Amino acid sequence: MFINYFDRGTLSTAGPLVQRELGLSNVELGVLFSAFFWSYAPAQPFAGWLAQRFDVRYVLGCGLALWALATVLTGLVSGFIALLCLRVLLGIGESVAYPCNAKFMSQRIALDGRSRANALVAVGQSLGPTGGTLAGGLIMAHFGWRPAFLVFGILSLVWLLPWRAVTRGGVTLGSGAGAEPVDYAILLRERSLWGTSLGHFCGNYAYYFMLTWLPLVLVRAQGLRVDQMAVLGAGVYALQAVSAPVTGWACDRLIRRGYDATRVLKSAMIAGLCGVALSMALCAIADAAWTVVMLLLSGVFFGVQSPPLGSITQTLGGPRAAAQWMGIQNLCANMAGVLAPLVTGLSLGQGEDFSHAFLVAAAITSCGVFAYAFVVRRVEPVAWPLSARVAAGAVAPP
Repeated sequence: MFINYFDRGTLSTAGPLVQRELGLSNVELGVLFSAFFWSYAPAQPFAGWLAQRFDVRYVLGCGLALWALATVLTGLVSGFIALLCLRVLLGIGESVAYPCNAKFMSQRIALDGRSRANALVAVGQSLGPTGGTLAGGLIMAHFGWRPAFLVFGILSLVWLLPWRAVTRGGVTLGSGAGAEPVDYAILLRERSLWGTSLGHFCGNYAYYFMLTWLPLVLVRAQGLRVDQMAVLGAGVYALQAVSAPVTGWACDRLIRRGYDATRVLKSAMIAGLCGVALSMALCAIADAAWTVVMLLLSGVFFGVQSPPLGSITQTLGGPRAAAQWMGIQNLCANMAGVLAPLVTGLSLGQGEDFSHAFLVAAAITSCGVFAYAFVVRRVEPVAWPLSARVAAGAVAPP
């Protein structure tokens, strides 16, 4: 996940330099930021299908090889169209990550340890942009943006070697590993699926607004140099990397002590959403110094959301449906990645006032509170009916 988000956010870090060299408008840059999600979001259900049916070692490994190749080739492009195509290819490769994670978590980790496990995934997710913004920004400031893409893409491929080595003996799966997956027709009728999908979308909007436009907010609206932007931008994600494991530890501890899992996980999720919404709203009206403080605070609350978000989905879906559930949920959630860059680019036009973009992010994030509070049911495994093949005796029941 560290590599996933590191490579995903590199174009955002390079945004000011790429825009200047290739002569891109704000709208064109917004399209490029959005293009990743044109393939990433629609590919999620298929990625969930792959992860539910095949060995996660190979699904995840092939996905990384594809997105690393796209990263390397980005450092060689000379025009808008080529860059657009490579962003789409990057999205296809990265689409397998979260469905694969969901399958692992639901089969291997009990409920009272799942928040900590998801927190570790969130640490990788947040340190990826931290490393990408810091290392990428500093490398680009001294050597330009093209060498950064070449180096990062090649280094990403190196991960395949230890990944193959540590998983060579296969993965020991828990209960439900060989069970027939849930039919999509049944899955789509589950109310909580749409609740988590809406809530995830609302939480993702502000996150992807930050992930794609934060470097330009800091450089153009706040007047920072590229190296200053790299340090401050990395700080936002570093705070997320701290708050996520703290939240995960607290959630698991409360559940082990007998507190209701539904109340614990929903409360943590709603607190994270409220904190991000407030931070975004204050950024719209604050001066430069306080805007920086609010941006850093938003990083804390992004981290608070991460452990309960994964735990809720994996618990509800269970071993038979977690990967497919996450695939559908991530499809909906990452439409925010399509919309946030485009809406922000259109709202800016030729200007540099981000206040409207912050207010939109705050409003959408607030809607996520409703989804998790009132649409998502109790956080406990859904009792999925047997599939037609199981009922007919074609395969063994779970």
